[in-house]
Amino acid sequence: MPQIKVLVVDDSLLMQKVISDILQVDTQISVIGTARNGREALSKVASLRPDVVTMDIEMPFMNGLTATKKIMETYPTPVVMVSTLTQREAKITLKALEFGAIDYVPKPGGNISLNLDSASQELVSKIKTAAQVQVRKSSFQRDPEQQTPEEKFEMRSCDRIIAIAASTGGPQALTRILVKLPHNIPPTLVVQHMPEGFTRIFAEGLGEECRFGVKEAEEGDKLSEGLALIAPGDFHMRVTGGDRIHLSKDAPVNFVRPSADPTLISVAEVFGPKVIGVILTGMGNDGAKGITAIKQKGGQTIAQDEKTSIVFGMPKAAIATGCIDIVSPLERVSEEIVRICERAR
Repeated sequence: MPQIKVLVVDDSLLMQKVISDILQVDTQISVIGTARNGREALSKVASLRPDVVTMDIEMPFMNGLTATKKIMETYPTPVVMVSTLTQREAKITLKALEFGAIDYVPKPGGNISLNLDSASQELVSKIKTAAQVQVRKSSFQRDPEQQTPEEKFEMRSCDRIIAIAASTGGPQALTRILVKLPHNIPPTLVVQHMPEGFTRIFAEGLGEECRFGVKEAEEGDKLSEGLALIAPGDFHMRVTGGDRIHLSKDAPVNFVRPSADPTLISVAEVFGPKVIGVILTGMGNDGAKGITAIKQKGGQTIAQDEKTSIVFGMPKAAIATGCIDIVSPLERVSEEIVRICERAR
């Protein structure tokens, strides 16, 4: 297997070395160059043609957000954002995902510790995942016609519960789906693999674009029509019999927290045939057990198709259970959700 060629972009020479050293411990990865700002990164992407770029946020001359956008417009290449967990950098990172970045990792730092080791493993894993993604100029750009009123759906209230799970590529996919759904959306739960601190900002951003309320879930929140609740980073989210949210720091499931399976299994147990379960782009098999539980209780299930998934792992695992009713391209998932709701009236 050929080595994965990586360009490391960071204005700190120390951080360039830290990231390069972490990556090159893995024999499948080769750091072929570094850059200190976005302008230099663009030049080196054109000349070196790396398989993956790690991208810092705050840099002189051209920041990581602008550089990512320009890379996608000129030499589309998988980009993994490397950011600190500040509110400002989290917002910029989420915007970079909209512009085409594949994923993000917390910036490694501090003393040699378990946290640094965990960050190193996450960085290597996400570089390997990003290297498998076929990036095209138009793959991650929001289609302007999707913003027109005629493509936003309306429906009468229905007695359903929506539960959606996503990982790599999920922020873009979720935004494209949710902005088209009506103001009276059934109670909706969203599990997006995302670190603590990012989920609140992600929820706030969605709330500005959607026609219904969106918030990071809190302990005891009540499910209600016109509200989507986002599982907070580092917490599993379940539903209790009183239509209330329960958050926990139980052990990671499928190596992640939040995990989709605890959420999907709990809504299946509480709401049975009322549940619409949706699995979107992402690596791994999180959600497969939850989809099985939903189907066994008589609910309806949707999976994103391979062509429109940035990473087909989660949808593929869900489809392999034999419990998926509809395999849909991303642009039709909203329509499928509305169609199921209309049939339920």
